[in-house]
Amino acid sequence: MSSPRHPAPNREHHDTFCTTERWTLVRGATGQPVRHHRTYELVLWDARVLRTRISRPVDRSTYGARMWAHVLRHQLQVDAPAFWRCVDDGTLPDRGSPVHPAPANALPLYLVRALHDLGVPESEILDLGPADAAGLHAELLRRAAEQS
Repeated sequence: MSSPRHPAPNREHHDTFCTTERWTLVRGATGQPVRHHRTYELVLWDARVLRTRISRPVDRSTYGARMWAHVLRHQLQVDAPAFWRCVDDGTLPDRGSPVHPAPANALPLYLVRALHDLGVPESEILDLGPADAAGLHAELLRRAAEQS
């Protein structure tokens, strides 16, 4: 699986990829690294756990095409260009991320709770923008301080 730009993938490349992407070295029951393979895990943002094994010694022993395709697809879950960008340039693969864009006019939860605790009805809170909510909160705190 070598290309004009890259050599045949080997165990060192595999190890470099894992260390660059900050995979965690798996330890056995005794707390020591596993001896027969170098085993890594990566916990993704969506709670999936990727696991890969590199046979010892971690050297320049190359992988066969079918084995390497399996490692890329099932263990590392990247394509070859992303793998080589990580190994060559240190560019981490795009593993996606949770998409939860907050509306532009969203109020911070602490401010919603503070206004509610100060007696502002929920329907009124929901009609406020961030600046208006902050202003109302400051005004209510000022009034409360004057009364005490």
